[in-house]
Amino acid sequence: MDGRAVAPAAGTVLNALANGYGSAFAIDAYTEATVELDATGEVTGEVAEAPDADTRLIERCVERVVKRFGDGEGGHVRTESEVPMASGLKSSSAAANATVLATLDALGAEMDREDACRLGVEAARDAGVTITGAFDDASASMLGGVTVTDNTDDVLIRRDEPEWDVLVYTPDERSFSADADVARCERVAPMADVVYELASDGDYERAMCVNGLAFCAALGYPTEPIVEAMPESAASLSGTGPSYTAVGDRETLERLQDTWSKRDGHTWQTTTQLTGATTK
Repeated sequence: MDGRAVAPAAGTVLNALANGYGSAFAIDAYTEATVELDATGEVTGEVAEAPDADTRLIERCVERVVKRFGDGEGGHVRTESEVPMASGLKSSSAAANATVLATLDALGAEMDREDACRLGVEAARDAGVTITGAFDDASASMLGGVTVTDNTDDVLIRRDEPEWDVLVYTPDERSFSADADVARCERVAPMADVVYELASDGDYERAMCVNGLAFCAALGYPTEPIVEAMPESAASLSGTGPSYTAVGDRETLERLQDTWSKRDGHTWQTTTQLTGATTK
């Protein structure tokens, strides 16, 4: 009873911490989950890149799927990722989605992908690794493309498939979303409302810029990377940081990479991912 699945990382259009609405887009970088079920009834987890990492999320994903479709199975789940943890690139959502699909694969069960995404969000809330439930991040990773969501009720409002080139800048520091200063984020709710209106209308690039400026101010990150991207491309803080993402044409992003790469950390170019998570 083995299963494998992969799910993409994502960048932020609108951070849901301020007003409960969020928007994110999948990028071409992946987390893979391998699930081996057995009759022990106990679930253990392992993160390949970080042996001491908290594995409650992926374990809870297995447990929730087994509770719904299985017969009390236990087992082991292992994730392996090219997405840096605690960097704002939705590594937790990707891990949850991959684990849910891998467990379904191991059980030979099928589930609508949007509902499977919600199951992973519920597991994330159980594990305490998210404040909002991160349905925006999880839906973008599970479904691909860019999604706009109501995270309060886990409702998908809009989904599109933009074919963007993407530049990512990840500083050396790490930031766990569960540790974010929610009160400061809520203070920028009027700006988040503007971002939500823009995203709802499909104006994702302008939405990203407004979101980035607002949440950099709220969370204490520099706005220079966003200003440096404008006006030729759109950029934002991704999640609660510390990564930034920019979208635009390849030539423009190559010039921006020359600027961003002067900072500590690393930059890399990728594209949007439109197909979402899948079993292997």
